[in-house]
Amino acid sequence: MSHSTHESEPKKKSIFNSLTIAALGVVFGDIGTSPLYAVREAFHGEHGIALTPENIYGLLSLILWSMILVISVKYLAFVMKADNKGEGGVLALTALAFPQRIVRRKKWMQGFLYLGLFGAALLVGDGIITPAISVLSSIEGMSIATPFFTPYVVPITLIILAFLFMGQSLGTARIGAVFGVVVLFWFLILGVLGLNGILQHPAVLGAFNPLQALHFFTHNGLHGIIVLGAVFLVVTGGEALYADMGHFGKKPIERAWFAVVLPGLTLNYFGQGALLLSNPEAINNPFFNMAPSWSLYPLVMISAMATVIASQAVISGVFSLTRQAVQLGYAPRFRIVHTSDEEIGQIYIPKVNWALFIMTCWLVLEFKTSSALASAYGIAVSTTMTITTLLTCSVAMMRWKWNWYKTSFVFLFLISIDLLFLGANLTKVADGGWFPLTVAAVVFTLMTTWRRGREILRARLKENAVPFTEFLETMATTTVARVSGAAVFMTGDADSTPPALLHNVRHNRVLHKKNLLMTVLTKDDPVVQSDERVEVTALGENFYRVVARYGFTETPDINEIVSACRHQGLQLEFEEMTFFLGRETLIATSRPGMAIWREKLFAFMSRNAERATAYYNIPPQQVVEIGLQIEL
Repeated sequence: MSHSTHESEPKKKSIFNSLTIAALGVVFGDIGTSPLYAVREAFHGEHGIALTPENIYGLLSLILWSMILVISVKYLAFVMKADNKGEGGVLALTALAFPQRIVRRKKWMQGFLYLGLFGAALLVGDGIITPAISVLSSIEGMSIATPFFTPYVVPITLIILAFLFMGQSLGTARIGAVFGVVVLFWFLILGVLGLNGILQHPAVLGAFNPLQALHFFTHNGLHGIIVLGAVFLVVTGGEALYADMGHFGKKPIERAWFAVVLPGLTLNYFGQGALLLSNPEAINNPFFNMAPSWSLYPLVMISAMATVIASQAVISGVFSLTRQAVQLGYAPRFRIVHTSDEEIGQIYIPKVNWALFIMTCWLVLEFKTSSALASAYGIAVSTTMTITTLLTCSVAMMRWKWNWYKTSFVFLFLISIDLLFLGANLTKVADGGWFPLTVAAVVFTLMTTWRRGREILRARLKENAVPFTEFLETMATTTVARVSGAAVFMTGDADSTPPALLHNVRHNRVLHKKNLLMTVLTKDDPVVQSDERVEVTALGENFYRVVARYGFTETPDINEIVSACRHQGLQLEFEEMTFFLGRETLIATSRPGMAIWREKLFAFMSRNAERATAYYNIPPQQVVEIGLQIEL
């Protein structure tokens, strides 16, 4: 027994280390590309500060302590404790803090629920900006090598983005392991470049003293607070730590941060500061100006690879967010392609992918430089981080049972940091910050309209619904023909008779030998155990109620549900099953519910939603659709 334990220890350590390297590629790609533009933006543009030694020391101190307070303290020590059965992210956090079953009973929680939804919507804007600013900033390094490439920066960026988004359908399963190795190499390069600069100007290490950050504020006043908008760029990838926790676990992310990411970033930022102390003219692009001239082209190539990986992680995050929104009832069905047989989280959503691609290309063409795009970057993430703090403190009080004093102390400390960054980023609204806010407002409107529209639709269907017990009593005294096989009637209300079933009996006067009333429910948990997946109840007269439960990170599959029914004694031959689905035609009316424009929007979204046959993986040749006209 002792021998097997000793054998398992190296294996566990190997898995742990592989997860740590994989986390580098997925979790830290975004934050790892910030050195390409963060320091430059603090001294650049309308809100830039004077390039003086005092300001350089103060800025470096702010950067270091921002990373420590936001990433090490807030996320690793506090937020990542609020996992939803191991899953993270703002939607998972919202479901944990305010479960839907409680929100329905306590209407005052609706505002907090909407807050979480808006935080999720903001991340879609981030998913558009990150590929644009990251790839642009890396390709701009070619202009440092020679001005010849300056006119070609935008075209080359667009070509790289085109390949990036076209490659999404292939998935990241095959190249995922390579991502971590590339990003590990990237952080080593960051560290080496920075260390070289520090050795030439060791006095820059004085910025470790937090008093330098305080002196920066006293010296620059309000202008110093506004510059926090540029400082915030160094932590914009922080939300990814929490969002990707379900894929890697907390420990590998912690190890990657403290062993590789934080040292690499700190060395590089301090190296850029040392360079600016010696050569202020290098401010046009301090990152690439740190490198020897012979290494510029290889550095551009590796930085381009790092930015593509960072973009890949953000895009994958938007895919996961979309699936969660669909499962939780905040978005219509999308076609979801699983790109890996082993990793449940690796998915591809074509409509979302191409919408991101179009908007990202538009950003590049509109803003043209990473410096201009930096004005649009940050406000979405800073708002999301503020919302994350509010929701996590709600979890602390309601789930962890923290007392009021402890919660208030932690909350006030964290929210003061968030509000400082948010306030600084609000100055960017006119210069481009309006873009992610507009995207978030549109996505939020779509999500809440879909949610409310589904509630109204259920209410309208319920008005004319027949309780199933009443239908069953009628069937006991009514003669209808019975045909072989099994009929499946999909229904959202487990107690009422599905409209498709009523129409079939009234108009066709026929029933199958077995009839299943199937309801698919989504729980507030990320994953449902297989033994809790399907519940079968016999209702009499060869009718069965089948309730299938899925987590918000899972995609329902009809084959899996039928297989679970067999295990519970309900013998079914899949080839002999017919699926009856209702096809609603929605008509906007002046009845109480939603504004006419929102009802029309809901009807449009419903018409363009993925067909249930494709979403649930039902063979189209075994489907009968029955049309229903419903006035909203």
